[in-house]
Amino acid sequence: MIQDFKKEGKLVPSDVVVKVLQQAMQRSKNKKFLIDGFPRNEENRISVENVLKIEPDMVLFLDCSKEEMTRRLLNRNQGRVDDNIDTIKKRLKVYSESTLPVIDYYNAKGKVRKINGEKSIDEVFEEVSGVFKELDESQEQSKA
Repeated sequence: MIQDFKKEGKLVPSDVVVKVLQQAMQRSKNKKFLIDGFPRNEENRISVENVLKIEPDMVLFLDCSKEEMTRRLLNRNQGRVDDNIDTIKKRLKVYSESTLPVIDYYNAKGKVRKINGEKSIDEVFEEVSGVFKELDESQEQSKA
């Protein structure tokens, strides 16, 4: 089922994603989670906040042009059914219409940390590491 949605460039329904997340979080011994690419739309955001009763401490946004995203997806050579130009165009349209409003929502709450995703892997890694270090330090200070 999930593969069918991916092939069409569509998002997996929120209830499915939230249930998978909830199960993984319940099995984990960790209390902190890095969730990649979620929530992807307002329905996801509302669902996770209502069902899991959580809101992110921070949203990490790797900003990248559509052209660069397309180039990277076409060149990743992972044999995925959704790595073709037609599906990528659909995914980028869904991203613009559905995901960017979620980023805007969290940005208005001061939770978005934006990083230039077009830099080199090492440069992006360094910036991301710095953001997590700052987050850990601020959480430690708030505990004191």
